[in-house]
Amino acid sequence: MTTDTFPDTAPPASEIQDILRGQNGDPFRTLGMHQQDGGPVTINVFAPDATEVTLCDAKGKDVTTLTRIDDEGFFHAALPKKRKPFAYRLKMRNAVGHTWDVIDPYACGPWLGEMDEYLLGEGRHEELYRKLGAHPVTHDGIDGTAFAVWAPNARRVSVVGHFNAWDGRRHPMRRRGASGVWEIFLPGITRGEIYKYEIVGAYGHVQALKTDPVGFRAEQPPETASIVDGLIQRDWSDAEWFANQDRDQRRAPMSIYEVHPGSWRRGDGNTMLSYEDMGNQLIDYVTQMGFTHVEFLPIGEHPFSGSWGYQPIGLFAPTSRFGTPQEFAAMVDRLHGAGIGVIVDWVPAHFPTDAHGLGQFDGTALYEHADPRQGFHQDWNTLIYNFGRREVANFLRASATYWLKELHVDALRVDAVASMLYLDYSRNDGEWIPNRYGGRENLDAIDFLKGVNETARDYAPHALTIAEESTAWPGVSRPVSEDGLGFDFKWNMGWMHDTLEYMQQDPIHRKYHHHSMTFGLVYAFSENFVLPLSHDEVVHGKGSMLNKMPGDRWQQFANLRAYYGFMWGHPGKKLLFMGCEFGQDREWNHDQSLDWHLLDDPMHDGVRKLVADLNALYRSEPGLHERDCQPEGFDWIEGGDTQNNVFSFVRYGEEGTKPVVVVCNMSPVLRQDYRIGVPQSGQWREALNSDAADYGGSGAGNPDGLTADGDATHGFANSLSLTLPPLSSVFLVPDD
Repeated sequence: MTTDTFPDTAPPASEIQDILRGQNGDPFRTLGMHQQDGGPVTINVFAPDATEVTLCDAKGKDVTTLTRIDDEGFFHAALPKKRKPFAYRLKMRNAVGHTWDVIDPYACGPWLGEMDEYLLGEGRHEELYRKLGAHPVTHDGIDGTAFAVWAPNARRVSVVGHFNAWDGRRHPMRRRGASGVWEIFLPGITRGEIYKYEIVGAYGHVQALKTDPVGFRAEQPPETASIVDGLIQRDWSDAEWFANQDRDQRRAPMSIYEVHPGSWRRGDGNTMLSYEDMGNQLIDYVTQMGFTHVEFLPIGEHPFSGSWGYQPIGLFAPTSRFGTPQEFAAMVDRLHGAGIGVIVDWVPAHFPTDAHGLGQFDGTALYEHADPRQGFHQDWNTLIYNFGRREVANFLRASATYWLKELHVDALRVDAVASMLYLDYSRNDGEWIPNRYGGRENLDAIDFLKGVNETARDYAPHALTIAEESTAWPGVSRPVSEDGLGFDFKWNMGWMHDTLEYMQQDPIHRKYHHHSMTFGLVYAFSENFVLPLSHDEVVHGKGSMLNKMPGDRWQQFANLRAYYGFMWGHPGKKLLFMGCEFGQDREWNHDQSLDWHLLDDPMHDGVRKLVADLNALYRSEPGLHERDCQPEGFDWIEGGDTQNNVFSFVRYGEEGTKPVVVVCNMSPVLRQDYRIGVPQSGQWREALNSDAADYGGSGAGNPDGLTADGDATHGFANSLSLTLPPLSSVFLVPDD
């Protein structure tokens, strides 16, 4: 019950009621210590757990007892002899006699400086994660945590957690002018505290509690709170790794092992591996297999495991499913120490509608478009970022910077770029809004993607960006300065679709689909391509890679080995999803481990051995990688042998390196005396044969080497007469 008489020095009753009802959007004006108009120093405290509050000086000496002027816990005192605020503490006592000391948050000055406020308000703070989020710091000589969040249309924002009984009235934040940023420093809050934001939205409604958009750590799902953690604190040991990285990776071998961390391997009882165990086991396996990079499906925090990470809420938080952000960073560091690059899938195209996420964050369409024709993904039931809002674009750019600079990730593979580029993506007439010129191109998304790619290199010079872009949009991997989007590489979805369509044909019908294997060379050098056999090809009823292949069991394995040979010989960097490297039988299931027991079967282990040897050959022969992105690196020998289902071509490296000849026989027929032209006379040797007995093949081939004679064929002055094993790819190099 409120007291009948308020002291003259107390705030107006309406102002007190706003505090009690959690409606006060300017708490620092009311709470804490004040002195105005030459009057006495006053102090106001809201402490609903306390029955008595004593004001103490900085040394802990009692100064006065505050008057409880409202039974809900509003306390007030005036100090007639004081004319200047001073450092103080508060001593609380509750109804059962328990006492505790606190430092009043409303005695603490702002955490953000004027320049921070300006840059955040302008949407130009490229490293906004250094100011937004929750940062354990020493502020004004006091240990605690500084919280800051962008919610420009909110009427009130509070930090809530166990430390204040999840009561949004207790720690309302200070609004920083027109920037839309709210902040507060809470003394005594340390790493490990869980928290959320309670927001009174633009229309006066209390929102569902929100996770921190710039939270660095989150609870393990299904729990959804953020955890105070701060920026990564690590003595990194990968300086040599970065010093040895060639910025132009187009010339370097790049063979990527795509991994879903929750199902690559599992421990006893189907438990997921920790970042530490995962890193240790990946180092051993990836080194053995010869892959140059590991690519993780989205590692940012996500509420629904069935999304595989592609519906993230924590764009700055490595998922807690496998450990802490510090442990993720340690895994990256160890992978670098073993000579393995780290790529992370990054998802700026859309975000989930979960109530604790970004949707209607401050009671308005803040991060998303208000109009569902622009702001809602019909395919995925998700929300689309408003790329034209500078603060949103800045938020996303800062996320990219965070992964690359602070977590030392080598590259971001940007998901669903096509859905960002086209306003009518997966929409019918009338379901989308044209751009200002009447076109279907999303001009804001184009500018955003260019900005991300340029910003990434400004803050992390080593960084690569890779686009998953499934259309013929021009210049995806061309520099922004040349009117491109600025990515380093682009996934070649057309190559993947066409070649898989060919390989799934019965060999007797393949001659009618021959162009599916050759068409990719028409545009192979229009972009810097990665050839992807990704997770998307082994789910949703598509079958495993092995079971896509026609024929009996032996032929299925032979087809798969031949296809991998064609892929590793073809221009473009390589990507293979986990399990495909040993011919997993079943479709991928994100809820369980790969079927590692299959390696006890010589046929499955043969595929694994082949992939390891393909990686070794690809890395050791400059002809197979130095000109992956240049037309000078490829020449057809014979691309039109439709009757025999044979493809033959030459790969070239830089001047002075050996050419590599690749011949692929995609029929189950052993071909003797098959003649091809070659670019060099003399002795040639069979560097790799996918039909070798060690891989589970028939063992046919050219083990004794070959001599190029002067019989001109296929436009070359010299030629070889080969034995082509059935369903095989053969690699030939000049014999030193």
